[in-house]
Amino acid sequence: MSSGEVDYSTGIGGTAIGGALTGVPIRVVACYVPAPVLALVARPELKSVPALKGKTIAVLIFGGVAHFAARAIVKHFGLDPEKDVKYLAVGPPDARFAALSQGLVDAAVLGPPLDFAAKKQGHNILARADEILIFPETGLVAAVKKIQEKPDEIKRVIRAGIKANRYIRANRDGTIQFLMDWLRLNREIATATYDGVVNVYNEDINVCEQGLRLVIEETKKTVKVSREIHFNEIADLSIARVAQRELGIK
Repeated sequence: MSSGEVDYSTGIGGTAIGGALTGVPIRVVACYVPAPVLALVARPELKSVPALKGKTIAVLIFGGVAHFAARAIVKHFGLDPEKDVKYLAVGPPDARFAALSQGLVDAAVLGPPLDFAAKKQGHNILARADEILIFPETGLVAAVKKIQEKPDEIKRVIRAGIKANRYIRANRDGTIQFLMDWLRLNREIATATYDGVVNVYNEDINVCEQGLRLVIEETKKTVKVSREIHFNEIADLSIARVAQRELGIK
């Protein structure tokens, strides 16, 4: 992206913000999903988050969004995220689901539709990350050069994203059919996926900024940056604000 080979990225956390923190000339220009679409799912005998004391939770990687979500959830329910639970970096969602199903871990951080599939197996959804924290996961990232040279193009892309979010929220049946066609899901799984993500979408740019500031602070720890970071080193939401005004969002 910084060299111009790729125009945009949709992933905010981890790589994008980590890159910006270490000097890569890219910026977050919009948020579409201001919280992780992730659930903490546990074995059938574990019916509450406090029951995870001394247990192991499967995450993607240490320092990633799933790891942060797990830590935030257990802390919210009164456990010490550093001392009371253990984390195992298992890898992608399918691997975490398999580890939970096979009894290799006590709990796992899963997103739709695997959280739904785990529940059908008898596992318990203990908490959802979007009910506890703001931590933008999906949005739009662009190179600084592109922001300077093609702001109108970026605004059109942001407007398209806002319109897509509006469609998702307002057209349940149409979005479920899209998921069935695009991801080749059956209707039951597509419906569970939709119901698991639709409430997370949010147009409030202030929520986006609040969440980005949290991501920046957490990512600083991961990439070991100790100096003070100004928000405009990581994000430029000025074009998104113009796009929102043009679409009647106050």
